[in-house]
Amino acid sequence: MATERLWNADYCKVMAANFTLFFAFYLLTPLLPLYLSEHFHATKDVIGIVLSGYTLTALLSRPFSGYLVDTYPRKRVLLWCFFFFFIFFAGYPAATTLLLFTIVRTLHGAPFGAVTVANSTMAIDVLPSSRRNEGIGYYGLSNNLAMAVAPSVAIFIYHYTHSFHLLFWLAFIIALAGFIADSTVKKSHDQPLADDEPSSPASRQLAKKKHRLISFDRFFLKRGWLLAVNMVFFGFCFGVLSNYLAIYGKEVMGITGRTGAYFAILSAGLILSRLQGSKALREGKLTLNAIEGTILSTIGYLLFVACPNSIGYYGSAIFIGLGNGHMWPAFQNMIISVARHNQRGTANSTILVSWDIGMGLGVLIGGFISEMLGYTPAFWLVAMAQALGMLIFIAFTRPFFESRRLE
Repeated sequence: MATERLWNADYCKVMAANFTLFFAFYLLTPLLPLYLSEHFHATKDVIGIVLSGYTLTALLSRPFSGYLVDTYPRKRVLLWCFFFFFIFFAGYPAATTLLLFTIVRTLHGAPFGAVTVANSTMAIDVLPSSRRNEGIGYYGLSNNLAMAVAPSVAIFIYHYTHSFHLLFWLAFIIALAGFIADSTVKKSHDQPLADDEPSSPASRQLAKKKHRLISFDRFFLKRGWLLAVNMVFFGFCFGVLSNYLAIYGKEVMGITGRTGAYFAILSAGLILSRLQGSKALREGKLTLNAIEGTILSTIGYLLFVACPNSIGYYGSAIFIGLGNGHMWPAFQNMIISVARHNQRGTANSTILVSWDIGMGLGVLIGGFISEMLGYTPAFWLVAMAQALGMLIFIAFTRPFFESRRLE
């Protein structure tokens, strides 16, 4: 039997749209604190409050977007979410006061959270079933490439123009290009029935009516609850790292101005591991990929805190990048594999929300411990949380997944 084509036109369009989505996001992320400080003279605590609103609304919107994607025509839901995502960029230059900017930024988080769920679900739909595991792994490359390139592009443009408005409109145009790419996807949202779905028209109609009933299972995939809990541990670790890396490097390691280089190396590890792990994903070795990823990430976090020097600093970026690059597509594939066909959006939103909850807890708990005990104890806690998450996966989550796997 011939191998089904992975890189079909629709898949490439959805990947391109995902790249523009995250490129537009990361184009503004590193410079928004500077914009708020220079343009509105906002203090550090106010900047934190303003920017946290985006994350909060993104987190709240994801379960609802999973429900919408699973209940209504997926392409239509995706295009509405993407439309609001790109149009909100026009609100940034129009916001003439700090209050207006806060409102725009906070509301913008909702379509961002929704479109990440809708677009990744569309990617699953346009992939041939025999190449789905591998395709989801490659899909994440578009996120990683955007994260690696966009901040540097933004800093370069600002260095030569000192124009925040140029960056806002550039993000608007790039996001608009993603909307156009998704609008040309020709794959029907009406996918073949899963093995456990009714085949007769009457039974199918009844199933659709039941499916539209609002219940907790439409917002959170109960069949994958342990996978979600396990992901909270890993999100917690990355939340502490990404938010307190710069200040830890400066105060403990004496390293200043190298945060960009750290994340560039981490992104390179993410990309390399996704490429290297594609064969294992294609062969369905999801738990093997996940175990490799959790082990590599554990080594990275231990290296970061145990070796407070340049070797430990940059070495940890490589290991954490390689680890997350193996772990993320494995977990996403696993939770999709325990979900029924009409729960793919819910599965995607569940794993993303779990990561967001972990990130949020990392910011809060990491900040509290750093204030009370210092940054080194906070990062030792991170290393222990990562190791505990790894052990939970090996001992409990792996057999949990194998017993519930549908595909």
